Amino acid sequence: MVILDTLAVQLLLLMPQAAQAGGGNGGAINVLVERFNEGGPWMWPVLVCLIIGLAISFERIISLNLADIDTDDFVGRVKEALEKDGIAAAEDVCARERGPVASVFQAGLLRADEGVDAVEEAVVSYGSIEMSFLERGLVWLSLFISVAPMLGFLGTVIGMIQAFDAIETAGDISPRLVAGGIKVALLTTAFGLIVAVILQFFYNYAVSKIDRIVAEMEDASIELVDALVALEQDESITSERAVPEALGENQ
Repeated sequence: MVILDTLAVQLLLLMPQAAQAGGGNGGAINVLVERFNEGGPWMWPVLVCLIIGLAISFERIISLNLADIDTDDFVGRVKEALEKDGIAAAEDVCARERGPVASVFQAGLLRADEGVDAVEEAVVSYGSIEMSFLERGLVWLSLFISVAPMLGFLGTVIGMIQAFDAIETAGDISPRLVAGGIKVALLTTAFGLIVAVILQFFYNYAVSKIDRIVAEMEDASIELVDALVALEQDESITSERAVPEALGENQ
């Protein structure tokens, strides 16, 4: 995250030089840099919110995609290992797999010798821990989504005050002077809202991804408990799931 922040700051510091080298009509980047400079010093706090928010967003997206696995295939392999070679083999399957589902399964299997109730407690407790890991950083992303527009509004208010001070000093209400001051003041609000919109997309994506992973984790945990109950009763584990599905189709 620190490396990403450093590179982004260096890039933004080079943008004014690129704008000067390319001339006033150099394209979208030149216009963006020109508007940013017109916005005044309050554009910088909003820019910091964007940089840190994007760093958190990219880190969360990468982490969540790495945590996402084919849950059905994983549960099938765990059940097969349980039925053929027992709990130790199932633990080995979990240890070789990444993601919160595998971690919750392993935590439950480690207490399988204490009974099904102990497994359920371990699954619930470790599931809460894994969920907190998945949501790590989102509270800061939500903070920057809220703070960026506020900083923009604050910059606009201060800019309007400065514009009226300039009118008072000039002693004349010039339309050009008024329009110029208001335009500069509103740039901070526009930039703050743009930053909030960009970060909101990443936040919603991360939340939807977490919700899906948690739902899969809960469903898989139920299957693990059912498989351990079937193992204690010397029943078939891999064919257990087919019975409810067949009943559902007949209904």
